[in-house]
Amino acid sequence: MTTTKWALDPTHSEIQFKVKHLMITNVTGSFKQFNAAVETEGDDFTTAKISFDAATASVDTNNEQRDGHLKSADFFDSENHANISFVSTSFVKKDNDGNFTLNGNLTIKNVTKPVALNVEFAGMEKDPWGNAKAGFSLNGKINRKDWELNWNAALESGGLLVSDEVRLSAEIQVVKQVEATA
Repeated sequence: MTTTKWALDPTHSEIQFKVKHLMITNVTGSFKQFNAAVETEGDDFTTAKISFDAATASVDTNNEQRDGHLKSADFFDSENHANISFVSTSFVKKDNDGNFTLNGNLTIKNVTKPVALNVEFAGMEKDPWGNAKAGFSLNGKINRKDWELNWNAALESGGLLVSDEVRLSAEIQVVKQVEATA
């Protein structure tokens, strides 16, 4: 069996989230510092073991004051919880059109919960320098309160300032590193 290791190509990858604000518009945020590692049997991604982490202090919503609040104990508590992490438990093919479900455990603030993400495998290509790369689009939803991200404020209308639902999306490109036969 040949084991293949893949590393994140950070210049061609992004991790984003969207949350409703005032229940009328979406605020988009991202993490500027993150890493991922993938290990497969050959080039078969259905065998993938995937790990991911993002530095909570790198959160960016294009608003310095909001970013500071997100880094505080009200949300990510970056001082005490430097990273968000994900470790896969399975990568299941849904159809022959490149659609998969990525199951795994997401940890935020030392709280670990299972999540399922929809993944579209865009394929593999060699870049002009001969590097084998693979591309993926990921989407999913979580309830932030499941990870003790509970802060909120009531609105005069009876609604809440920040929705509980967080939509996750990522564009990930990985580059083949090493193949080893076991």
